Amino acid sequence: MPVLPGAEPYRHDGGEVGVLLCHGFTGSPQSLRPWAEYLAERGLTVSLPLLPGHGTRWQDMQVTGWQDWYAEVDRELRSLLERCRHVFVFGLSMGGALTLRLAAKHGDAVRGVVVVNPANKVHGAMASLLPVVRHLVPSTKGLTSDIAKQGVEELGYDRVPLHAAHSVRQFFRIVDGELPQVTQPMLLLHSPEDHVVPAADSARILSRVSSTDVTEILLEQSYHVATLDHDAERIFEESYAFIGRLAPSAGTTGSPAPEALGGSTTGG
Repeated sequence: MPVLPGAEPYRHDGGEVGVLLCHGFTGSPQSLRPWAEYLAERGLTVSLPLLPGHGTRWQDMQVTGWQDWYAEVDRELRSLLERCRHVFVFGLSMGGALTLRLAAKHGDAVRGVVVVNPANKVHGAMASLLPVVRHLVPSTKGLTSDIAKQGVEELGYDRVPLHAAHSVRQFFRIVDGELPQVTQPMLLLHSPEDHVVPAADSARILSRVSSTDVTEILLEQSYHVATLDHDAERIFEESYAFIGRLAPSAGTTGSPAPEALGGSTTGG
């Protein structure tokens, strides 16, 4: 199936500081594209992959699972590590869980992590029924576009494939057990009013990681997809300052993204 317009992956070759961005469950790179471009315009090397089964139709996601999604971001991280001196990993929602597992598994190779409304658990009455229900019902109502800002929509599926939902539930359990292995500096930003991931998930993550350099920021004006919401610019600015503190050379080498020069960058 062709990738939906706007859901394409995005990459930019910049300087010696690299950033991997991980999008969320049933979403696409579109939700993080402005963030990726903001970093690219400041001279960073940026990778924003499209997770397998995403960005086409929800039926394609039924035959994928967390192992496929994690393998994709793991490959992208290894590629960045070959090219960059310092590498950071950022993530939204389930992308936050992918970010945390990468940090747990790769240790000091990951310089720091930034997570926005990170997910840690599948909530609701159906969660415990997923092992059975997924064989009876193929999908349920979608989770996208939880955004306070009028006129802004997230590009993602309007249905949640239940085989994939079962897989992400398993993945969250695995990541929760690995959180004590996360030692990197962390910036965690979350929305008090989030209709997809409750604040309890951020609290759980903060209570279990071993990081000693931790900053928590509340996104008072945004819902779940805060990277497209009223607080987007704050997320971009705070994350870039976070990088600058930990890797002072950020943005000092490499060329700015074509957008900053009046051109265009394509997904790839």
